[in-house]
Amino acid sequence: MEDCKATPKHEVPTAALTSSTPSVLPEQQEDLFREVLLLLESINCSYAVAGAFALRRHTGICRDTKDMDVFLTSETASQVLPRFVEQGFQCEVPDPNWLAKVHRDGYFVDLITGMSNGVIVVQDSWIQRSHPARLCGVESRVLAPEELLASKLFVTRRERFDGSDIAHIIYGTRGKLDWDRILALTGEHWELLLWSLVLFRYVYPANSDYVPQTLWENLLGQFADAVRSPNPDAKFRGTLIDDAIFAIDVEEWGLVNLLAEQRIRSSKIQYDGKGPDSSECSAAAGE
Repeated sequence: MEDCKATPKHEVPTAALTSSTPSVLPEQQEDLFREVLLLLESINCSYAVAGAFALRRHTGICRDTKDMDVFLTSETASQVLPRFVEQGFQCEVPDPNWLAKVHRDGYFVDLITGMSNGVIVVQDSWIQRSHPARLCGVESRVLAPEELLASKLFVTRRERFDGSDIAHIIYGTRGKLDWDRILALTGEHWELLLWSLVLFRYVYPANSDYVPQTLWENLLGQFADAVRSPNPDAKFRGTLIDDAIFAIDVEEWGLVNLLAEQRIRSSKIQYDGKGPDSSECSAAAGE
């Protein structure tokens, strides 16, 4: 076997220091965020803000953000995009499985309908459980901590890892979370939740009681059973984590690409690049 060729070294960007000091948004960026929120509110859109804004609400951590993450269902995203076009915003759908963008002057608002792998999708219940919050001068709402935690479970890629955010959510809320809700959102991917909890326990060893003892015992018991008696028919799941890192498993070793299968099954954002017709207006406004 030939030796793998060495790849050029690249400078790895350092992560910004965590802080409770709010950053000041550029005026044009804040204006975009405010106008997007005002439009969503004016049409009674069902949405909740996630990302840095929700993280600050639940943990006190402030960090620079290049965009605002707005969570909504794929059906709602399909309905509201024409409304943004009508108001002069630029819109695009980089990935109909989970992401649309509203932008102006180089600043963006991401409309997110689920995780990029299609495993966890935004449901109406996510919006119903959201918390009121004043954002950029607009009475709005942010994801509840349980949904925020779930939204970060699969962000485990080489270039971005949100395990620290999950640890901070647990620590920042002192574990006062609806753990049954988190388990329901996690579903069959409970190992990722356990992985995140183990990281939390490592980072905050004095606070492992923030996670209920029964949950520790149940998840560790499930894990012990799973490794004791592995299912020979269980599918390879690496591409659900990172399809680039695990590309060789699919392309050269012949394992099934579960990511491709999952994305085929997931609901899509429907958008033709045009403004609204009357039926879309009524749907977007909840009439």
